[in-house]
Amino acid sequence: MEPEEFDSDVLRQFVLAFKKGKLKPIVKSQPVPKNNKGPVKVVVGKTFDTIVMDPKNDVLIEFYAPWCGHCKKLEPVYNELGKKYKNEKSLIIAKMDATANDVTNDHYKVEGFPTIYFAPKDKKNNPIKFEGGDRDLEHLSKFIEEHATKLSRTKEEL
Repeated sequence: MEPEEFDSDVLRQFVLAFKKGKLKPIVKSQPVPKNNKGPVKVVVGKTFDTIVMDPKNDVLIEFYAPWCGHCKKLEPVYNELGKKYKNEKSLIIAKMDATANDVTNDHYKVEGFPTIYFAPKDKKNNPIKFEGGDRDLEHLSKFIEEHATKLSRTKEEL
């Protein structure tokens, strides 16, 4: 509940709406980016479902914290990854500040930073966590190549 003015009528209306199941959850979210055309898409709480859970696209999503040293080290590599795959129509490379935005799907657990998941277009509720490899261009590219449902280029071109 986020009332501007609080009194007994506001509380009564809130409780009645709750009982009827008409309340929408409050999602912590940064503002939706006005320009999101770069090689790495910015995801916020309000756009998680429309970008990450979109069944038309595979999505590689990095959950980061702005103060995290590992995340800062990964940023230039992740931007290179975005540039490498920018022409892939059905693949989105994305990132989300997990300290300022709610992750609205329980299948994407963030327990440390950075946390990286690959969400195949046909298995959005069964994302694949990137674990055990170096967070460099080679290993992240290999991870994408292994799990992507459709890439337009062949492995020989890489």
